[in-house]
Amino acid sequence: MNPRVRRLALPLAVFAGLVLVWEAAVPVFRIQQIVLPPPSGIVRTMAETAGPIAFHARHTLATTLIGFGAAVGLGLLLGFLIGASATANDALYPLLVGFNSIPKAAVVPMLVMWFGIGAVPAVLTAFLLAFFPVAVNVALGLATLEAELRDVLRVLGASRWQIFRKVGAPRTMPLFFASLKVAVSSAFVGSVISETVASNAGIGYLMAVAASDFNTRLAFGGLFVLAAMGILLYGIFAAIERRVTAWAYAE
Repeated sequence: MNPRVRRLALPLAVFAGLVLVWEAAVPVFRIQQIVLPPPSGIVRTMAETAGPIAFHARHTLATTLIGFGAAVGLGLLLGFLIGASATANDALYPLLVGFNSIPKAAVVPMLVMWFGIGAVPAVLTAFLLAFFPVAVNVALGLATLEAELRDVLRVLGASRWQIFRKVGAPRTMPLFFASLKVAVSSAFVGSVISETVASNAGIGYLMAVAASDFNTRLAFGGLFVLAAMGILLYGIFAAIERRVTAWAYAE
C-alpha cells in the first residue's frame, strides 16, 4: 500500500470501527441519550443546526489562528534569542518556565476584566497556550547545535550570521514544525476555554449553551467540529513539514 494512502486509511479505519462500536453500545447497554447519544443522533443534530455550528466554528477558527500566529511570531523571535545567547537563556528561560506553570484557565477572568467579553480574551488565551512550545523547541534546536560543528565552520571563515543561516536555522526546523503541531492544538484549547467562560460566539460558547439546555447531541457535535478543525490544521502543518524538512526523516 502506498505510504500516503496508508497514513490516511489506517486512522479512518480505526475511527470508523470506534464509531460502529459506539453506535451499537448505546442501545445494547441501554445508555440514556442525555448521557451518551449515538453518533447517528449527533450527526442528525449537526445537520439540523449546520448554520449556527458553521458560524461559531468560523469564530473559533479565527480567534485560534490569530492567537496562534502571534504565538508563532513571538515564539520564533524569543526562541532564536534564547538559543543563540547564553545570557538570554539564563535570564529568560526560568521566566518562561514559571509563566507556563500558571494555569491559563485562571488567567481568563483577568483577561475578561481587562478586555471585556468577546474575541480578545479568546485570542490572548490561544496565544498564551501556544507560545511556550514554539519558543522552547526553537531555543532547544539552536542550543543543541554541536560545538565541534560551530568550531569547524568558524575555522573555515563562516561568520556568526552564516552559521545561523546555513546550519542553525535548518537544524531547528524539525523541532519548530513539531512545536507547531502541538501549539495549534493548544491554541484551540485556549480559545475554547475562554469562549466557555466569557464570549457570545464560538464553539466553546455553543457547547456551554448546549450543556445548560442538556442538549448532549449538540455538545458532542461541537467536540466533533473542534476535532475536525484540529486534525485539518495538524495535517496542513505535517504536509508542510514533510516538504520543508524531508531531509531529517527516514522513510
